[in-house]
Amino acid sequence: MTKSALPDDTVTDMPVKDALALPQSLLVLGGTSEIGLATARRLIARGARTVWLAGRPSPALEQAAESLRTLGADTRTVDFDALDPASHETALGKVFAEDAVDLVLLAFGVLGDQAHDERAPLRAVHVAQTNYTGAVSAGLVAASALQAQGHGALVVLSATAAERARRVDFIYGSSKAGLDTFAQGLGDALYGTGVRVMVVRPGFVRTKATADRPREPFATTPAAVATAIELGLRRGAETVWVPGVLRLVTAALRHAPRALFRRLPF
Repeated sequence: MTKSALPDDTVTDMPVKDALALPQSLLVLGGTSEIGLATARRLIARGARTVWLAGRPSPALEQAAESLRTLGADTRTVDFDALDPASHETALGKVFAEDAVDLVLLAFGVLGDQAHDERAPLRAVHVAQTNYTGAVSAGLVAASALQAQGHGALVVLSATAAERARRVDFIYGSSKAGLDTFAQGLGDALYGTGVRVMVVRPGFVRTKATADRPREPFATTPAAVATAIELGLRRGAETVWVPGVLRLVTAALRHAPRALFRRLPF
């Protein structure tokens, strides 16, 4: 298969013949997510006209919506709480009742604080419930709605931290590992239905949430992740790494002997 050239910071597994059209409408679960908003801006520039931002009501959510309206998109907000799975069907149902949604971007999540969370189990549970339990609920509800309308894509923001537990962030990494496995399985379950699932695995992303953390190798930006998402959608990819070199790095680390892995400086 001949593959089109990709930017150096992006690697996708991409069946080109199954490429998807870019969405005209999208729902961002995690409406204040910097990656989610960067993706929305990029897709608006490519022709998206309707954007739903789902999140807990706040001035930040309203400001995010207004910033997209200035770009020409019909942008609306919907109340959504990742930690309240019982409300997910109602919240997302309001969106799909309005019109078809071409793309659902599952972009919410929390990093937690490993050093503190290890000593405070309830804080660790908060990370797990947000990143995994809430995402499983929202992902299944979104997938069901997309399947009912007969088309669409679900893009799930995982992380390279999901590939193997590290001492510095194994609570966060384990929650993303669960999400990653879930998303892969969901993609297989939806194969042939007209609904696609794309898993995105960024490395360390420079955002406000990570501003006070030491910068890691192969760091990336929300804009770079948004670019990778667009390219992945164009090519019908199932998995995207950002930057692309992390596909090789994580493959090597996944098979490193545990005694060696423990001595690595991270």
